[in-house]
Amino acid sequence: MEIWINPACSKCRSALSLLDAEGAGYTIRHYLEDPPGVEELAEVLRRLGLEPWDVTRLGEPVAAELGMESWARDPADRERWIEALSAHPILIQRPIITADDGSAVVARSPEAVRSVLP
Repeated sequence: MEIWINPACSKCRSALSLLDAEGAGYTIRHYLEDPPGVEELAEVLRRLGLEPWDVTRLGEPVAAELGMESWARDPADRERWIEALSAHPILIQRPIITADDGSAVVARSPEAVRSVLP
């Protein structure tokens, strides 16, 4: 499994601690330094069962600069959202775990982290 983290994020550190406590094998991806491309984001969103606006951190200054709060949340604008997340990875909610079985989860709670453990 892979976990996308921002080391400065307390939720990310908590998820890593839980994975370590459970003895889970994982790879860390510092997604701010190694941002996902548009295709990869689209695939992760498919695995999550979410839309890009569902994982967008609208409280970030860049979201305000882009005016994302007023962007349409419909299929016609989906690509615009994904492109913005790829260009500005700070906007992506974290941590995200992509599990080896094809599932994925936004791992902001211990229950979410445990949901992808074997």
